[in-house]
Amino acid sequence: MKKFDISVLSVAPLRQGETMKQGIDSAVSLAKAVDNMGYKRIWFAEHHNHDAYASAATVSIVQHILANTKDIRVGSGGIMLPNHSPLVVAEQFGTLETLYPNRVDLALGRAPGTDQKTADVIRRSNHNGVFFFEREVNDILRFVGDKSVQREVRAYPGIGTHVPVFVLGSSTDSAKIAAKLGLPYAFGAQFSPHAMEEALAIYRENFQPSSYLQEPYVIACINVIAAESMEEASFISASHLQVYIDIYTNNLSKLIPPTENFLESLSQFELEILHSRLGYTIMGDSETIRRELIEFQQMYQVDELIVLSNIYELSKEIQSYEILKHVVDELFE
Repeated sequence: MKKFDISVLSVAPLRQGETMKQGIDSAVSLAKAVDNMGYKRIWFAEHHNHDAYASAATVSIVQHILANTKDIRVGSGGIMLPNHSPLVVAEQFGTLETLYPNRVDLALGRAPGTDQKTADVIRRSNHNGVFFFEREVNDILRFVGDKSVQREVRAYPGIGTHVPVFVLGSSTDSAKIAAKLGLPYAFGAQFSPHAMEEALAIYRENFQPSSYLQEPYVIACINVIAAESMEEASFISASHLQVYIDIYTNNLSKLIPPTENFLESLSQFELEILHSRLGYTIMGDSETIRRELIEFQQMYQVDELIVLSNIYELSKEIQSYEILKHVVDELFE
């Protein structure tokens, strides 16, 4: 089985009853914990107009986490490029790389990270970055590249920082762009796993070696809920399942405490959402996690897993990452 690295994805979620400040503090606590465990990186996703997430100002969150951790790489997972000027993104992440050398990642996505009305307010124009995504990724690569590739408009800080750039996606279109540009590709199976096999095949088959990467590099984002027993994992996963129901019923709220007999309390419609829309999720005790990770890796042969865990109690979330890290370490001893 191909060895893979392991990392963390967060949206800096708020638990029921938490303020924004408390949500950010919880994100710092999680980052410190996974840093100490030896996780490779932690990324924060950009979302707007949701009181359930504290990650809207993604660059600010990334800087705060960098300042409060020691070794782990920290980055965006991702910056939604339709919402931003490539020059400003390059300046922001060039500044971060200047302050925290060799610890900064810049993953870029094509989605707005919000509803259309909010996206219109953010952009203040008719610019639709989805159509310009490839060009704007290239702009950022140039802005953080060597002096020899610069044009009249330049990023300061930015030039020469060579911030690592990743392409995010959950479709074959994003896979084609990542392959064409010779960049690492991160597939969002945590919410949209259905096209993963096809997208990864397209990326690998069409990958063009570049100055950034000589061989394809695949990251898959999945959900993992790990606990000491199957019963506990099933119980604490209720908060995670409720998140997906809320997303697809347009009723996103803060993480709620898990409840007993959660599945039995759901309507047929809600059960159908979980059956058809739930992202790739591994849930269980350490042995179950081990078995399903092996099955996943044998099928997809990824270079890295980046894991999202919607768990209400921060201590249980940290424990879930501890169990997962222990399982992965044992796999490759």
